[in-house]
Amino acid sequence: MGCCDFRKYISIRTRMERTGEMEKEKEQSREGKTEEKETVSRNFIEQEIEKDLAEGVYSHVQTRFPPEPNGYLHIGHAKSILLNYGLAKKYDGKFNMRFDDTNPTKEKSEFVQSILDDIHWLGADYEDRLFFASNYFEQMYDCAVLLIKKGKAFVCDLTADEIREYRGDFKSPGKESPYRNRSVEENLRLFEEMRAGKYEDGTKVLRARIDMASPNINMRDPVLYRVAHMSHHNTKDAWCIYPMYDFAHPIEDAIEHITHSICTLEFEDHRPLYDWVVRECEFENPPRQIEFAKLYLTNVVTGKRYIKKLVEDGIVDGWDDPRLVSIAALRRRGYTPEAIRMFVELVGVAKANSSVDYAMLEYCIREDLKLKKSRMMAVLNPVRLVIDNYPKGQTEMLEVPNNLENPDLGSRMVPFGRELYIEREDFMEEPPKKYFRLFPGNEVRLMGAYFVTCTGYEKDDKGQISVIHATYDPATKSGSGFEGRKVKGTIHWVLADTAKKVECRLYENIVDEEKGKLNADGTLNLNPNSLVVLKECYVEPALAEAGAYDSFQFVRNGFFCADCKDSLPGAPVFNRIVSLKSSFKLPK
Repeated sequence: MGCCDFRKYISIRTRMERTGEMEKEKEQSREGKTEEKETVSRNFIEQEIEKDLAEGVYSHVQTRFPPEPNGYLHIGHAKSILLNYGLAKKYDGKFNMRFDDTNPTKEKSEFVQSILDDIHWLGADYEDRLFFASNYFEQMYDCAVLLIKKGKAFVCDLTADEIREYRGDFKSPGKESPYRNRSVEENLRLFEEMRAGKYEDGTKVLRARIDMASPNINMRDPVLYRVAHMSHHNTKDAWCIYPMYDFAHPIEDAIEHITHSICTLEFEDHRPLYDWVVRECEFENPPRQIEFAKLYLTNVVTGKRYIKKLVEDGIVDGWDDPRLVSIAALRRRGYTPEAIRMFVELVGVAKANSSVDYAMLEYCIREDLKLKKSRMMAVLNPVRLVIDNYPKGQTEMLEVPNNLENPDLGSRMVPFGRELYIEREDFMEEPPKKYFRLFPGNEVRLMGAYFVTCTGYEKDDKGQISVIHATYDPATKSGSGFEGRKVKGTIHWVLADTAKKVECRLYENIVDEEKGKLNADGTLNLNPNSLVVLKECYVEPALAEAGAYDSFQFVRNGFFCADCKDSLPGAPVFNRIVSLKSSFKLPK
């Protein structure tokens, strides 16, 4: 039993003693009826859900993911999606997909489709439960009318700036609106006229009547409805008044019979208003809001305004640029749903905000791909290698295993001949100590092929190595059982005559990790090396047939994925998903 397992065991035994279960276990042991007890670790949300079920607060579990369709989802949203879906699945409940589309100023159908694509890709199955908050506008309006009739809401003519001024701050109470005591009849008439389009934008709002002296500023007569003469992506021009998020969201949850409204910590101060809305609107068995910590990754850009500026300035080629951490960008770069799920599980669910090292995300994709993908040969910075004693014009096919760690992936045939491409860094004129690759007089193994010994080299007019010469030993063919001598270095290669030239893109974080995310003036501290484009890379012939999202391990260079936007038939563009090695280790 490991140390961590032992600590868990001691903790469980202690709880059993406290509840009297130890005596029961001893009795069962004497009778030969010892039961195996399952060690289960639950996060605080699961504990709350199980408490609600045990106490009969709810008879089932129903969760939802409710994004606003005003941008692309990012890695933080993936945590929320998988958390809500996972909870519903664990407790045999239901998971809803709902667009919180109550703000027509920023919402687009483009974002709706991108979000649906992300949800499907992550594997969160909402079955037939796809909803739009805008389909509940009539019910929300009825709720607002109910609040007016109960004396819990009023139409206010203060401007946005005046409302802000009247609200007060954390040190002083707010001041009541001069329109707060309008009669129910007047408020009903004015609210109906707001809906009919009689008033211009910003001239009237509907506000809750709660408590202007509340220590929680969110409870100081918050705005429930505003006038906005704008076309909506779903309801078109049917409405010219729109509900505010804090009013609409709890009503949406209640209409859909959501039991547990799981949201991030910034909504903790909004929970009293959430509870007030569902209570005053008289929903039976209303939902319960539970908050958890957001997912923050080091040195990444997730803010919509920052990404929008990067797109507008041409620094990235869209919301799915592989240097970003939108779900679309991660998918395009070559990340898998399995890797994202592993990452979310490792991060866990907490009550306090904290940052997670980006290297943990990279660890997860390496772990997911290392046994799944073929290890192919690709030369990113090529130099020609000529094997002078190999027969001219001859080509032989060599059998190469696809993945030494996973024999189930089988093998493939790779062409070999007299002239090859190797990595420029695999040759040095004057090598340092412990350099085991090619240099004059040294022998190395060509991966899956033969031993070769460097006999010389040529340089071009600029003094750069242009050709390396070598001889091979036919007796040393891989798989022949040769054991006459050993070599310390193995390098990869591709046959020059059959290799396909492709473009490869190498990525780093878009912000400078050493200097931090933001400059002193608040602008992004961009990494000038976030994208390196290599246009003359040579790969095995089979890689030329790679389609969008096909991924491979390029021996010694990293994991790569065929770009879904810029690849053409027979001419793929490869994005490096992640390098092969990292100093990151999982915390114990």
